[in-house]
Amino acid sequence: MNAVDIQNVHKSFPGAWGKNGVYAVKGVSLSIPQGSVYGLVGPNGSGKSTIMKMLVGLLSPHEGSCRVFGFPATVSSNRGEIGFLPENPYFYKFLTGAETLRFYGRLCGLRGGALRERTQELLNLVGLQDAAHRRLSGYSKGMLQRIGLAQALVQKPRLLVLDEPTAGVDPIGSRVIRDIVMDLKKCGLTVFLCSHLLEQVQEVCDRVGILYQGCLIAEGSIQELTDDPHRQQIILRDPSLELLNKLRTLSGDAWISSSPARRSLESVFLSGIRKRMQQDEAARQKQTSAK
Repeated sequence: MNAVDIQNVHKSFPGAWGKNGVYAVKGVSLSIPQGSVYGLVGPNGSGKSTIMKMLVGLLSPHEGSCRVFGFPATVSSNRGEIGFLPENPYFYKFLTGAETLRFYGRLCGLRGGALRERTQELLNLVGLQDAAHRRLSGYSKGMLQRIGLAQALVQKPRLLVLDEPTAGVDPIGSRVIRDIVMDLKKCGLTVFLCSHLLEQVQEVCDRVGILYQGCLIAEGSIQELTDDPHRQQIILRDPSLELLNKLRTLSGDAWISSSPARRSLESVFLSGIRKRMQQDEAARQKQTSAK
């Protein structure tokens, strides 16, 4: 059973006075195996946050279905299975880091020793044990994102949903958050995240979906998306300059393997968007000429 199954989901929002509505998601289907990290990338307004909100039960699709561990995403029994960190989480800045986690722990039904133990465990996980008794008003952006990640994990969810987890975070804080995501994956947690930082997505995700104007225009594993069939790369073990100049036929035992050269995820992303824009422009020109 997959952790997430999204089948042919459509979602639109009405405009003012019922006019000029926005079609946010158009027939998106994807699945996420348990214990994997899935990345959703796309321009602003492409529907990423809408899909995430449907997945955590904050919105309902107009058509199609969102299922989490086999159950509809909107059922109350899923609340304990999903941890959610929105792009701009709100915190009570007068609380300390430890008080914040205890507050959310109580909301999740934890009490006494179990709550204290879980609070300390999470502070250690996100590297904030030394800042546990500092007020959040004195936290940096990266520290706030990490305490947000910790609160999303309070109830020990099986699915973690992250909306731009490293937005506005410095490179060091971003590296820490990525390492935490990789550690959570090793523990069997399923992670669904969206980000504009394509290199980070390429580093931590098993599969990636590219969303544009509400449509999933490309989806697959990192290798499937980035393999370039028109080029090959040669890998040699400790080659000398002379050996490099003689190429494959003279490389002997130093020859290791040959495989498709890789494109960056960024180039896949941009080429997919560019192709879709060209298709849209061609369709508009066809409609104009038909008139």
